[in-house]
Amino acid sequence: MTDPLIQEFVTSDNYRLQGRVWSPSAEPPNGTLVVLHGIQSHSGWYEYSCRKLCDDGYQICFFDRRGSGLNSSERGHASHWQRLVNDVIQLLTKRRSQQKHSNHKGPLILQAMSWGAKLAVVVAALRPDLIDGLALLYPGIKSFVKPTAFQTIQLKLAKQIGINRKQIEIPLKEPALFTGEESYQEFIKNDPLALHQVTVSFLLANWELDRLVDQAAERIKCPVLFMLSGQDQIVDNAATEAYFERFPTRQKKMVQYPNARHTLEFEPNRDQIVTDYVDWLTDLISSQKIS
Repeated sequence: MTDPLIQEFVTSDNYRLQGRVWSPSAEPPNGTLVVLHGIQSHSGWYEYSCRKLCDDGYQICFFDRRGSGLNSSERGHASHWQRLVNDVIQLLTKRRSQQKHSNHKGPLILQAMSWGAKLAVVVAALRPDLIDGLALLYPGIKSFVKPTAFQTIQLKLAKQIGINRKQIEIPLKEPALFTGEESYQEFIKNDPLALHQVTVSFLLANWELDRLVDQAAERIKCPVLFMLSGQDQIVDNAATEAYFERFPTRQKKMVQYPNARHTLEFEPNRDQIVTDYVDWLTDLISSQKIS
């Protein structure tokens, strides 16, 4: 299996994003996947599937979100939702430019897991020119875990009085929420790079992203894949399925794994899950060639 390179991407505000990049040995790659992780996780959680996808000929560009994972500066902080969205847009813009100036003619896919799906949907709606497909795995766009109206008011008041960098605990303390596999529960519990707190400012950005996600569905015209975990206690699958139906694109597919807890990467049948994903990518490439 192919090992990743740790690379750096400097954003427009000079934040130095660190990430893992997998590049297949054969050129050109079948396609490029720009991947976004969840609120607590980071690219290191997904090395197995990324290696498998790379071995199948795909380039994977997986930069940890600012303040998360490999990025120790301003831990858990984002000044506003635009900053988070702009980071993704800048990554995609660079990859799209590299495609145009090389022989990489495969699709550029925006892939996101869990909380990262909020960013992915908003970016796909704002900049459809930058992606050829959208793959959302156990997407956290409709979640059981969300602030009440009163908590949102408290957050706004906190920012107004100047404590927007106050750290708040992420309400996902139990590793069993992510997986039923004990070995991976231990991995999550002992992961030094996992994020456990975010700032008031980040939570306000999250609240604004929730509002934008609700407005974005009808603007998604590219091919879409949803992969849901049937036993998910974080994602509201019923609400997520209803949201999926709002996408106007005809090229949309939903796959459900009835026994999965949340993080598909940690499921015993993850090889089959990766195969299902590669099958969707192959179909997408074939449809592009026909059209």
